[in-house]
Amino acid sequence: MRMIDKQQTPDRIAELLVHVGRAARSETGQSDLTAAQWSCLRFFARANRSTRTPSGFASFQATTRGTASQIVKSLEMRGLVVRQTSERDRRSFCFDLTEPGRAMLDRDPLHDLVLAIDDLGTAEGDRFLETLSRLASGLALRKAGPAFGTCRDCSHFAASGGMAYCACMSAELTASEIDKLCASYRGPIHPKTEGKRQE
Repeated sequence: MRMIDKQQTPDRIAELLVHVGRAARSETGQSDLTAAQWSCLRFFARANRSTRTPSGFASFQATTRGTASQIVKSLEMRGLVVRQTSERDRRSFCFDLTEPGRAMLDRDPLHDLVLAIDDLGTAEGDRFLETLSRLASGLALRKAGPAFGTCRDCSHFAASGGMAYCACMSAELTASEIDKLCASYRGPIHPKTEGKRQE
């Protein structure tokens, strides 16, 4: 029986993750948007109100604020997103998808990957999501960068008596906000990753 080289397993997983990401983002001549524009549109569709900003997208995309602003501006000019002023602080704003923006997501090239993941089944999909979430948090920790996740999976999140609360923002959360991406997300740290950082 052929022995498996365990040292190669992390390398192979990393290479496959990069390959899957590239394959899912691959553009065709018929694509309506660039890969970066698709990523921004998806991000604004999935992020909570305080995170739907050019700087929030810049952190999520690991790019500069200038580049992120240009991408957001291009979507705004096409009428796919619209700027909304904050009701609490008139100096701040966020971006919302317009109806054409939501309709554009129906043609998202990422749908093929979504269907492939759906083929895994619920149990395997749930395990895969948990593993990827831990990988994302561990990578953010090693790179001293921001981690993104949903309120439901965040250590700031608390639920009691049918109500949800964010300790970081000191605010109650509506049902529609619980599964949104947040820039203030703080996920559980995997013990192995935490130990390696302290070496």
